[in-house]
Amino acid sequence: MLFMSDKKRLLTGLQSSGDLHIGNYFGALKPFVDMYENYESFLMIADYHALTSLRDPEAMHRNTINVVKDYLAAGVDPEKAVIFRQSDNQDHVELGWVLNCMVTVPFLQQAHAYKDKVAKGLEPNAGLFTYPMLQAADITLYDIDVVPVGEDQRQHLEYTREAVGKFNRAFGETLKEPKEMIYESVGVVPGTDGEKMSKSKGNIVPLFGTPEETEKAIMSIVTDSEGDNPENVYAIHRLIKTAEELLPVYEEHKGRYGDLKKILVNDLEEIIAPMREKREQISEDDVKNILADGAKRAKVISNVTMERVRKMIGVSL
Repeated sequence: MLFMSDKKRLLTGLQSSGDLHIGNYFGALKPFVDMYENYESFLMIADYHALTSLRDPEAMHRNTINVVKDYLAAGVDPEKAVIFRQSDNQDHVELGWVLNCMVTVPFLQQAHAYKDKVAKGLEPNAGLFTYPMLQAADITLYDIDVVPVGEDQRQHLEYTREAVGKFNRAFGETLKEPKEMIYESVGVVPGTDGEKMSKSKGNIVPLFGTPEETEKAIMSIVTDSEGDNPENVYAIHRLIKTAEELLPVYEEHKGRYGDLKKILVNDLEEIIAPMREKREQISEDDVKNILADGAKRAKVISNVTMERVRKMIGVSL
């Protein structure tokens, strides 16, 4: 099915870099599920982006399959969104190269994400360095209007607009400049230690782990032994229920951290269990078929963009 509507276009991308945790779910997956039907939505598995740090082909394959299953289990309908893999459409790499030629090395050196990752010990490979331009290609290939991101990703959209602006000034109006849609919750979902939830920190609560794994993670949440209520437990609980719903519960169990953690386990399981059951029914063949169909649908649009780009830069004969 191809899009035939007046809706604005939205794109979100996620790296196939590992299993999702509840921070991914509440910070990005759930907001996408709640809104994607209001747009012509594109959900891209950014496996070429993952290659900047992932050197395990079996993990790359496994993660790609799993992340699609995760989104399907969370409620994304492949008939209502284009779900595709970045590596299945070489237009991304081609436009990424063109946009690389629009920006300078000093400009790319200012990227916060690049500097932060290198500071944390990640190899400063060329792919990581030019990451923003491949991301800019991901967005502009589909004439995307809005890109939902966390505050920490705002600069990537600014880089996209800068590269697109330079291209358009050099060759004429060709590519659309997107606007960001800031998810306030992205990047602030707390982990079991109270810091930002992150696989690299080992402070996660798995999204589709077993009930036992979920309980073990929740029971390990660090609490303030001097306070009446465990703030870190409450912070995660607020992702599920309102303050009004939780106030009487936390008043009744004031100081009883273990009991509050068990209540959080049960409330979280009510959300995850139906998704886990649905996920178990999705086969790898189902995922492959969805990705193949998504690639075809994506190329119909991106090929038109690349025809315009090639014509404007003078490589079409």
